[in-house]
Amino acid sequence: MWSDNETSEDLLGFKVHADLLIDVIKDDSVLPVTIGVFGDWGSGKSSILKIISESLSGKDEDDLLDETLVLYFNGWIFEGYDDAKAALLQTIIERFEKHKTLGNKIKDKARGLLRSVDWMRVASLGFKNVIVPGAAALLSGGTSLIPHLVSKLAGINGTELAAKLSGDGAEDFIKGIIKESPEEESKLVREFRDEFEDMIDKSGIKKLVVIIDDLDRCSPERIIENLEAIKLFLNVKNTAFVIGADPRIVRHAIEHRYKTNAIENAGDKATQNKRIVNDYLEKLIQIPYNLPRLSDSEVETYMTLLFCKLYLDVSFENVHTSFAKHREQNRYSVFGFADIEAMVTDEEKEKLQANLSLIASLAPIITEGLNGNPRQIKRFLNTYTLRNRLVKIAKLGDFKQDVLAKLMVLEYAAPPLFRQLYEWQAGKNGEPSEIVDLEELADEKDLETIKTRFKDWSEESIIRWLAVSPRLTGVDLRDYYWISRDKLESSLSGASLVPVHLRNLVKSLLEYPAGSVVEKLVKDEVKDRLNGAETEIVLQLLEKALIKHPENSKIHKVFIEMMAVSVPQADQVYKAILPRIDQNVIPFSLRSEFQIAERKNPEIKNVIKAFKKGTSIYNALNQK
Repeated sequence: MWSDNETSEDLLGFKVHADLLIDVIKDDSVLPVTIGVFGDWGSGKSSILKIISESLSGKDEDDLLDETLVLYFNGWIFEGYDDAKAALLQTIIERFEKHKTLGNKIKDKARGLLRSVDWMRVASLGFKNVIVPGAAALLSGGTSLIPHLVSKLAGINGTELAAKLSGDGAEDFIKGIIKESPEEESKLVREFRDEFEDMIDKSGIKKLVVIIDDLDRCSPERIIENLEAIKLFLNVKNTAFVIGADPRIVRHAIEHRYKTNAIENAGDKATQNKRIVNDYLEKLIQIPYNLPRLSDSEVETYMTLLFCKLYLDVSFENVHTSFAKHREQNRYSVFGFADIEAMVTDEEKEKLQANLSLIASLAPIITEGLNGNPRQIKRFLNTYTLRNRLVKIAKLGDFKQDVLAKLMVLEYAAPPLFRQLYEWQAGKNGEPSEIVDLEELADEKDLETIKTRFKDWSEESIIRWLAVSPRLTGVDLRDYYWISRDKLESSLSGASLVPVHLRNLVKSLLEYPAGSVVEKLVKDEVKDRLNGAETEIVLQLLEKALIKHPENSKIHKVFIEMMAVSVPQADQVYKAILPRIDQNVIPFSLRSEFQIAERKNPEIKNVIKAFKKGTSIYNALNQK
């Protein structure tokens, strides 16, 4: 099985992207610069940043390659700080101070800058993390930065000042003084930048590269604090900041932070918000670089290399070197079994052959079902491998790996259809007649009949899934669903690694204060913003919540609103939930919500028919 950690070992052919960005960083004429490496969650950003870091720095963290100092940070490590901005600044300065080569040269400068960071905490980022044992400690050092504040504090009796600074009102006390002279804060920032630039000059390095990864795992508040810290360095010469993040999450954080009453009251709020977000990002990120989604050939190559890494020992290094050369000569074709066959032993060849043949046949639907996302592909293969182990341990006889893989693609890409197929086969001794009809209709490209008889199976991606080998007609699916039973209530996108923005969205959906709020959330944040895979994750988390609390009217209302605006698969997920819960506890007061929703989307009447006769909600919806 494969770990989910970022690595500089390039199995994606992404070195070309890293090399491009390295070339930009090495161009002194573009410095100072901030580069945004943008891509979906799990798209390979971290691997690119690791390649950049290792290419620009020496083997040891304290090595200087071409007089370039590279500092690598995981933005998520600052999530627990009340003041992430100051924490990042402090960590950067401390890396200089503790550097085995540079430390002695800049020790005094570094200490002064660390005091400046403490002043920044006091001035604008809160007082919670500033530990002041007494007035004398606060007034020592850094006094040139905020003379107004210093003079005010100096005029207060030491005992009295210590009491004010240690009491509950310490933060308000300091902020009140700062408001009397707001120009001191901008002066503090300007002086910090100048002092930092002096420290770089004194260190003798020619270039500072700061890499910040996993910014998109942070909460909106921490994302903004990290971005604000980066803004302090925008005009510091010979510096390059490289930020890895999902741009949608960053945009959402900016919207969250900088919404004002003026914007909220503006006639065209969407346009106003978009303009503010765009302006902010354009000022901060001079070079945005968007990672492309993996193509079919790239997905097949990536999975081939993953299996090679799993099954090969010393041969893998040769395979990886050959792959790198292949990418340079022909980046559009698959690097597959034929390319590595001569480099492996007969025993290794036997281990690889079955898996690589399977990869070649399923790569197109895996690409589509998993959105060409490397992390999801790796997790898919991990689950596939684990289930194959279960097959051997359980001693299941006539079991076909390609059937398992095909079913898993459906499981991930369309969980409601995966569950529907489960229900069909459960009542037909594992061989449902519906899948026979569907495969025949898909072969004949009879889309009209599929839309009429099997509307939920009529999307193009599902038609392609039906048509691809292996066929499910004549296959007893019971064993396949037996080993997949752990996923019948969740999918491969399980909550353990759900992106933070989706967790926050679901939390907002479940805690909305009024009906108008949930309508806006569903339309703006689910229907208009999420891609198919993200929508599936949100529906999955809501499904778990409703199964656990079927009496909760709020969760039902979220589903009703999703169905009203035709969020893909929302009606199928909701219908699939109903047989699994006690419908007697569903509040009959939902009648009006269902009626309003049906006027928006007449298809909801099919959901209403799914309620059990005799329950309160059924009687309420069918009363005359």
